[in-house]
Amino acid sequence: MTQRMLNPLYSINLSFNMLRLLLLLLIPTGFAVAQPFSIKGSVTGADQKPVEGAVVSLLRSTDSSFVKGALVDGNGSFAIANLPAGNFRLSVSYLGYQNYLSQPILLDEQHPSADLPAIALQPAEKSLSEVRVVAKKPFVEQRIDRVVVNPDALISNAGTTSLDVLEKAPGVQVDANGVISLQGRAGVVVFVDDKPTYLSAGELANYLRSLPSGSIETIEIMTNPPAKYDAAGNAGVINIRLKKTKARGLNGGWNVSYGQGRYFRSNNSANLNYRTGNLNFFGNASLNANNMYQDLTIWREYFAPTGQKQSGFTQNSYIRRRMNSANLKAGVDWYVSKKSTLGLVLSGFYNPGSSTVTNNARVFDANGGVTARVEAFTPSDRLLDNKTANLNYAYKFDSSGRELSINLDYLTYGSNTDQSLINTVFATDQPVEKTILESSLPSTINIRTAKADYVHPLAKGSKVEAGIKRSDIETDNVANFVDVVGSVRRPNYEFSNNFTYNEAINAGYVNYSLERKRFTMQAGLRFENTAIRGEQLGNEMVNDSSFSRQYNSLFPTFYATYRLDSAGKHQLRFSYGRRIDRPNYQSMNPFTYPLDRFTLYGGNPYLRPTYSDNLEFSHTFNNAVTTTLRYSEARDVIFETIQQGDQIFYSRPGNFGKQISYGIALNGTWQPAKWWTLQVYSEVMYNRFQANLYNQQVDNKGTYWYVAPTNQFRLGANWSAELAGTYQTRAYAGQFIVIPIGQVRAGVSKTVWKNKGTLKLAVSDLFYTNQVGGNIQGLGNSTARWYSYLDSRVATISFAYRFNSGQTLRQRQTGGSESEQSRVRS
Repeated sequence: MTQRMLNPLYSINLSFNMLRLLLLLLIPTGFAVAQPFSIKGSVTGADQKPVEGAVVSLLRSTDSSFVKGALVDGNGSFAIANLPAGNFRLSVSYLGYQNYLSQPILLDEQHPSADLPAIALQPAEKSLSEVRVVAKKPFVEQRIDRVVVNPDALISNAGTTSLDVLEKAPGVQVDANGVISLQGRAGVVVFVDDKPTYLSAGELANYLRSLPSGSIETIEIMTNPPAKYDAAGNAGVINIRLKKTKARGLNGGWNVSYGQGRYFRSNNSANLNYRTGNLNFFGNASLNANNMYQDLTIWREYFAPTGQKQSGFTQNSYIRRRMNSANLKAGVDWYVSKKSTLGLVLSGFYNPGSSTVTNNARVFDANGGVTARVEAFTPSDRLLDNKTANLNYAYKFDSSGRELSINLDYLTYGSNTDQSLINTVFATDQPVEKTILESSLPSTINIRTAKADYVHPLAKGSKVEAGIKRSDIETDNVANFVDVVGSVRRPNYEFSNNFTYNEAINAGYVNYSLERKRFTMQAGLRFENTAIRGEQLGNEMVNDSSFSRQYNSLFPTFYATYRLDSAGKHQLRFSYGRRIDRPNYQSMNPFTYPLDRFTLYGGNPYLRPTYSDNLEFSHTFNNAVTTTLRYSEARDVIFETIQQGDQIFYSRPGNFGKQISYGIALNGTWQPAKWWTLQVYSEVMYNRFQANLYNQQVDNKGTYWYVAPTNQFRLGANWSAELAGTYQTRAYAGQFIVIPIGQVRAGVSKTVWKNKGTLKLAVSDLFYTNQVGGNIQGLGNSTARWYSYLDSRVATISFAYRFNSGQTLRQRQTGGSESEQSRVRS
């Protein structure tokens, strides 16, 4: 059965059969589509001509909170259906015209619909061109199933990278190696425009460093994503949405920056949109250079079973990284008719980089005397590139919101690392041994996905969503190691290997949601079937080996929101979700290779997927302060494990039997003065990791506190400033205990060129305190700790310019490969 599932022809046939089944089940609908509460009308200009593209917003009359929106069509008409009962106002806006705000509109059982008189927009007075209208987005927005972060709201995000922005997002932590965790839990899947990045932790960090903050529209943090999303990600999903201008004509913007820490960095991006007739062309691009360092010191001690110290070890590594990158995304939407849209999106990146590691280690005897010294130098050149194609189609059956969308994706990744490991061993001051190990590590990953989603509104503000997906992944990883002795090069069969991996996932989901006057609910169920096969081709020293596996899983999700009062000042939210975290593709490669003379890294073909159950209960006051209680329990947690053996540390991914996390979080915004806005995120979480690793019982547990205040100051008409920071107490993760860490950042901003340009200056980690360290638990007869200095204090100056005109278009979401990219290890 597994071989059949992995056959490409079978995969294609199954995908089309599943799509055909979805169409047969869903298109001949038998649901009632009556909409008892709806509003319709028309919008013209003073010349009585339709104002196509005008933005219609429905607001609650009590607090002006946004309910739903629509666009005026070519005939000047609009309709908003599937509405709850209540009192509303209608707002209409369009460039060059004065904003329109209606009188209150009542929708109830006696007034189920409202057919409004024609709305005639009045031209904006010339004097309005001198008025600056600013709709400032908050840094954090809370929604029923996610938290939305607006990076442009922070001055300190200007000229930085996506990874820097993530570090400031509520509940997100990024360690010194770029590994991302959410609320103290590993296993986060990172998407870009609803497409997974398909990268391991290290390569993902490098990619996010290549993606400028200026190209990001929003970041969505979902600890319990809806059933529509792939179930991958034990701790949840982070979706990065890139900017896409949505107006007729030529529109766009660009960002340039220069940053200086110990080494310089520059992150530059541009986005462009051109709409003509029935075609909409869009794209964004970036060119970046990031240079940084890490000064890492490791201490290890070894003991006899009786507890007597036998030896010690100290190692200092100065790691210098140089990373350049180019990213490009381009696409076109063809509005075939008012009901159907066909789109094509092409994207890719080219990320060359290099690094040098200068390593000095000393080995001590039981009395602290130096018995040996090792000097190592490791230069490496790396290249990671990606090409992605997405073909998408959307069809709107009617104005009620009934819609079918189809996405086909093909992605290919290529990477190669050429590296030398040069070791010189000294006894006292005399070299006694020198070894050179060279390696070439090419890797390719090909991914194909097919996905279809259907939305069907029902009566009284409810709707059903359903979809299917098929993904196929093929990877080929080669490791060629060579020992160099003088002018002689001999293959090293201890480390050389060739590993191939194939995976097929079939999935389907159904989701139901409803909205009442005070109550909103969403419930979903997702099914995923996974079939995998890995093969290690071996060499002259090691025999071939293979493994295969197949498993089925169900993933329920549930969300509910209840407004305790008619004004919505007090809201309660509850959510539950089950998640899975599959191993990175290359993590299952059983071969071992050296990181240095004293540390080896290896894969683990016996890794099991992680399953977790996550619950949240929250209260929101006045749409400004949210308090959340969280509980999560995970089984077979995939985490880096460390084993000590014969004064060598072995690092490999392993399964922790259980992880329990619970705690409370606060996310609030206050305005102490008209010119001062304070946003605070804080959490107190208890984490416990339990496992039996290498015959050692690990029970790593404790409570940590994290706080991130952000002060924003309005200093006159064109000036603003920011003072912010983070602090985290001692934290617990897997075998690791991380020391307290914190930092302070500041920035100032000025708008220029009639508010079309923004000049910003920001400094991160003012006091150079964002330096991480810790120790490792469960090592038997040894101890280990580390401390790392990073290039964290950086002054950045940036300039952003935006130009836009024309009629606003609705941005479409494309892409069906939501989880596969996050698991690539190159």
